[in-house]
Amino acid sequence: MTIKRVMLGTLLIALSAGSTIAAASPSAAHQTNRAAFTISSSAFAPGGLIPKEHECTSSGTGDPRQRNESPPLSWAGGPAGAQSYAIVMRDLDNFNLIHWVIYDIPVGTTALPQNVAHVYQPTVPAGSRQVYYRGSASLFGYQGPCSPRTINTYEFVVYALNRARLTELNSNSSTSTAARVISNASLGTARITGES
Repeated sequence: MTIKRVMLGTLLIALSAGSTIAAASPSAAHQTNRAAFTISSSAFAPGGLIPKEHECTSSGTGDPRQRNESPPLSWAGGPAGAQSYAIVMRDLDNFNLIHWVIYDIPVGTTALPQNVAHVYQPTVPAGSRQVYYRGSASLFGYQGPCSPRTINTYEFVVYALNRARLTELNSNSSTSTAARVISNASLGTARITGES
């Protein structure tokens, strides 16, 4: 009698575990099939050296190789429900100083070319907007690595956003305000770092 109860208990536990596994399997399969959200650059490897043409022109070194051109970036695997993208670049070794904010990137866009124009509304990618950088230079858009005496780590984060347009931002918005609005609308992020 006791042996039968033990066997019955073992069978119920096994059946219960099997049901749990079966119930979890579709979700696990979905996670496995879903591509990871990633960002990369053809200009530098993850954690690698950012080329000179992407460094700022306001460092005072006078190096003609420094052209303050934004690097090419591409991303894949954005979360379902994304309606637009934004990119925020920070100097992680300088109090997370924000060097670049571009947002309202159309959801069908999965790459930025090198040297996005330094204007509020660049023509490429169409529909996007950039925040005015107030620092060692005063310009819209990208301000490249600007640490001539140290090697700093710069982080590029692509945000998948739950809205197509961040209407509360405009040409007078600060980088910190824009970064906060972007973070609040984020469905997911991917990041890459480079050294300069």
